[in-house]
Amino acid sequence: MEFLECSYIKENISLVGVDEVGRGPLAGPVVSCACSFKGRGDALKETFEFFYDLGVTDSKKISPQKRKKIISSLGLDESLLVFNKALSFKVLGHRFNFTLCEVGPSEIDDINILEASLRSMYLCLQGLKVVEEDCDIWLDGNKIPRELKGRGQVEAIVKGDSKSLLIALASIIAKEKRDLLMEEFAQIYPHYGFEKHAGYPTKFHKEAIESHGVSPIHRRTFKGVREFL
Repeated sequence: MEFLECSYIKENISLVGVDEVGRGPLAGPVVSCACSFKGRGDALKETFEFFYDLGVTDSKKISPQKRKKIISSLGLDESLLVFNKALSFKVLGHRFNFTLCEVGPSEIDDINILEASLRSMYLCLQGLKVVEEDCDIWLDGNKIPRELKGRGQVEAIVKGDSKSLLIALASIIAKEKRDLLMEEFAQIYPHYGFEKHAGYPTKFHKEAIESHGVSPIHRRTFKGVREFL
């Protein structure tokens, strides 16, 4: 894989990659991450081999063990993956900034999962304070939040988490945070196996809903949940 950023190196660069995870589950929030780099283009280029060696790509293509290794290699741990806070890590002395945001089940039910996903991505950009800055914003997918329509330098990239370094990093960080969160929910609602499937509609999960009913973190408008209300 060659990152899109490879052909994007300029004397100075200000670029943000954004991705979300958790559109498909029956329970839990949708979680987004925005990851940015601002500085010399050659400084970003210096990090590529490091990320290539780690195998950074779309989080869906990475095992949980490999994802945790990548997170650890960035100097991050569970205590540092918090919502609604500007955070950072360094690679070879070069700083990357990121932020994590969530939209919970009740809001997903109110505005639908697509709008919730777009909202969580926009909240991340607000958290990084880049919405009004002169920077390029790349979002995974084929849609952009309505708040960004008409703003220049915004691009939706289909399968961006397999093409862009920054989107892939955002994908990995968001996935790790969401899985950790679902493990916490598994302690509160132990019948559903959230620690194993993170809320996705597995056979075990669907049978658990039928047997134990709907928990407070289930998405009540989703097929597989609404039938048991």
